[in-house]
Order: sequence, then structure tokens, then C-alpha cells
Amino acid sequence: MRKQIMSFLLVAFLGSITTYAAGPIIKNMGESKYCVQVGNVSMTIDAAAGAKILSYKYNDSEIISQSPMREAFGSTFWTSPQREWNWPPVQEYDKDPYTVEQTSSSLIMTGQVSQRFKYRIRKEFKADEKDNAIVITYSIINESEETRKVAPWEVTRVNNEGIIFFDAPSEAITPANRIPFTQEYGVSWYKTDEGKANRKINADGKGWLAYCANNLLLVKKFDDLTASQPAPNEAEIQVYVNSGKTYIELENQGVYNELKPGESLSYTVRWYLVPAKSESIPSKKMLSKVRKLIK
Repeated sequence: MRKQIMSFLLVAFLGSITTYAAGPIIKNMGESKYCVQVGNVSMTIDAAAGAKILSYKYNDSEIISQSPMREAFGSTFWTSPQREWNWPPVQEYDKDPYTVEQTSSSLIMTGQVSQRFKYRIRKEFKADEKDNAIVITYSIINESEETRKVAPWEVTRVNNEGIIFFDAPSEAITPANRIPFTQEYGVSWYKTDEGKANRKINADGKGWLAYCANNLLLVKKFDDLTASQPAPNEAEIQVYVNSGKTYIELENQGVYNELKPGESLSYTVRWYLVPAKSESIPSKKMLSKVRKLIK
């Protein structure tokens, strides 16, 4: 009887360890890098380099571009519209060190105030154990002494391969025919191609943007905007294709808001990464998988 009791306690103890290990984990990896992990999914962020997302993996399989080219890897965050700062990206948002606050359930990174534009960026990373998603909430804080208008803008770089799709009519994508999207199963699809020119499109989507390559499906879910809500000459969804077989940017933007001095706005994006057979063709099954993730 005693042996049975001990066996039961051992099984219960081991079971509790397994449950705990499967839960969200936030850890300091050293050299300013931090990892947020839930289930089979892990995200690595570099606090010393603009709090840029360096990696997003399912087990050991990577979905984000690891290109050594400048401005061609990882996932970053900017303010919109771009015409206010043009190029290159604002140093304090994109490359300078962020401070780090780590709690039991979140990782908060806060940037420096831009000397030119007087905004401060904050990024909060959490893991949702229920559906193995990483949830990122970006904040833009107006540190100036005047009322300003601004929109949030997430830019995620992936390899030029696979297929990109989102919920918008192909005929409404602008500029027309810049990138060859086709309409299938009620959404727009683009099989990646190699071109000699840099290309970019704008679209009014339905709050999600998907990319499938190397048997992985990446889905970003965000606020669905009306056509009038983005910043001037910007859009809820943007896709930028760099020239040659180099990289692509999956971009999503939030509402163009007015901020009084000291006020801030928040923009939340849910990241999903799951296995999926990638054939680089429109697939009803793949679209169904996306809809189940974002329901």
C-alpha cells in the first residue's frame, strides 16, 4: 500500500513539473538578449539594439530573416507616417539601447526619447499559454510640449520565399499591379518572386497578415482599421519587396491618433507560428488554419 502511495505521489510530482515547463518562460540570455517562450514557440529580443526582435522560432525552425545586410533582418517598430522622418529609421526607436523591466509575466523594454521628434517607444512582450501566441503591445509616448498626430507601425522582415496572404480584394491593392497578388478563396495571395526593383503596396485588410514558407505559417493579428484611419499615404497592411532574392517586409499599422503632451497610444499585435505544409500556392486549408488561429 505504501509503495502504491509513493508511486502515486511521484507521478503527481512529475506531472506538475511537466505542466510548469510547458508554461510561458521569460529569461535573460545574456549580452542584452532576452527570450520569451511558450510551448514550441520562442521569440528573442535584443534590448541593446532598439529592442528589435531577432528571432521567432517553432522549435529550431526560424521564420524571421537572419540576413547580415543592414536594415534587412529581424522585426522592428517605427512611427508613421514615414514622410515625417523619411530615411534612415530614427536612431532612438530602431537601434539605440532600451531599458528592461522583467516581471513574472512580461518583458517591458523602454526606449530613449527621440531628440528630433520627441517620442518615446515602449514595447511589452507577453506569452499567451492558451494558444501559444506571443503578444506584443507597443506604446508611443508624446514627450514634447505640443499636440502631435502619429500612428504605430510594425515592420517584420522575412526571406523572399513562400507565399503571403491577407483578407482584402486584390483590385483594391495600391499601386495596382506593383506586386502580383491574385484573388483566391476571398483573400489576396502573393507567391514571392524575384524582381530588379524595390516594390511596395498598401491594402485595407481585416486585421491579419500571414506568411508561409519552409513548412511554417506566421500570422500577425492586429486591429482592423477602416480605410480612413491610417496615417496619410499609409495603410493598415503594407508589403515591401526588396530588389533581388533578398528579403520582404510584412508591415502593419494602427490608427493615426492625436496625442497631447504626455499622452500615449497603444498598439497590440498577436504573433502565431505553427507548422504548415508550404507549397507556395493559395490553399483553402491554409486559410482555414489562419482563421482558427485568430478566432
